[in-house]
Amino acid sequence: MNRSWTKKAVSGSLVRVASALLLISIPCPALLAQNAVDLKPTPQQTEWQDMEIGVILHFDTNTFLNQEWGDGTASPKVFNPTNFNPDQWMKAIKASGAKYVVMVAKHHDGFALWPTGQTDYSIKQSPWKDGKGDVVREVANAARANGLKFGIYLSPWDRHEPKYKDPVAYDKYYNAELEELVTNYGDLAEFWLDGAGSTGRTYNFPRIIETLRTYQPNTIVFADTSLFEYGDARWAGDESGKIEYQNWNVIDRHGYLRWRPVEVDTPLRKFHWFWHPNDEASLKSVDELIDSYENSVGHGGQWMLGVAPDNRGLLPDVDVARLHELGEAITSRYGHGLLHPQMTTDANTAKALDDDASTFWSAPADSHSATLEVQLPHAVTFDHALTMEWLVEGQQVQQYSIDAFVDGAWKTVVSSYAIGHKKIDHFAPVKAQRVRLHILTSAGVARIRTFQIYSLDGTKVEASR
Repeated sequence: MNRSWTKKAVSGSLVRVASALLLISIPCPALLAQNAVDLKPTPQQTEWQDMEIGVILHFDTNTFLNQEWGDGTASPKVFNPTNFNPDQWMKAIKASGAKYVVMVAKHHDGFALWPTGQTDYSIKQSPWKDGKGDVVREVANAARANGLKFGIYLSPWDRHEPKYKDPVAYDKYYNAELEELVTNYGDLAEFWLDGAGSTGRTYNFPRIIETLRTYQPNTIVFADTSLFEYGDARWAGDESGKIEYQNWNVIDRHGYLRWRPVEVDTPLRKFHWFWHPNDEASLKSVDELIDSYENSVGHGGQWMLGVAPDNRGLLPDVDVARLHELGEAITSRYGHGLLHPQMTTDANTAKALDDDASTFWSAPADSHSATLEVQLPHAVTFDHALTMEWLVEGQQVQQYSIDAFVDGAWKTVVSSYAIGHKKIDHFAPVKAQRVRLHILTSAGVARIRTFQIYSLDGTKVEASR
């Protein structure tokens, strides 16, 4: 889903919204002098970051025509899933470890998956359920029934709608579609602003966000950093499934600072967002998916995995199996660490080991460096570490190391920067009875929600309890 916003696309006045829960920060001269470490996330942003894994669903006429990008000429008659079952999708998605789904309500071809009042180019003209169905509603209901939150993507680019040639008329059309979606389908966890195909086009973004915020004040808006004023989360920069740079939540654009956590989107099948027949070879392996997970969620980001139902309206059996395998692999690797609260009599340290996301270890007041140390009952061999910051007061840790006490001295096994929401580090196996997280430099008082170690590379773990 290549993004190609124009420079003009970010112009326009800033949004003024009456909602007290507005997520967008209004630029002002004072912000030019702010330090990045002074910025804090909104409650909605930290709640969204805690979900960690989402799934985006692609399913429309392209599914029946073996193509990725439709040109808007496909007949609605081709859309006719014979065994449409979003509950089957959601059970597999839930098993993967995902916490929410985003439904592509309208892709670039303009075909609407709900009975919109703005155009007949929708499921109203399809043979599915005699034109009386509503894919968006059934998917939203199935998601919530399975304990998943729900969001939508409404493509601004529309290759079918004749009004698209007239920017003013099309902005009104798009806004009317958006209002239908944000008023009729319950609370939305995320709204996508993906600008694929929009080169040379300026949309009325203030109006779009005003409409969204009027009815959905808590929704996280995902957008490219070129839409800096309008997004609450930012794109990683490509679809590789990895964050390959130090991940700081605060971004500076044109001298203005904003808390903009990263979302990393990548498809379950290589290079394909929609289902294609005879395409099983493109399904990513568990090892590939775990590598992506560890370099997205494990690098402080949000992982958005692309999943696609087939032309029956079902997830293919191999995709279902792979989603289950993914969830099992994540749980197997990171479900049970080697550290636990009973290993320390220090109540402060215990809060980083207790698997309770609401508690955290805190460095001494006014400190800019500190050490969190744990002594195990026996020596263990470990090769991975997982660390989480408590971000309510902002991202504080700038540089840190993870050290093991070996042969009477501390040995550094990890030296890195930027912990953020979650950081997974891997290193050569080391055997030790004492391990520490050494905060070398922090902008303010470091607060650690989780510090944990694991043995994941096949080495034997000695008894730790």
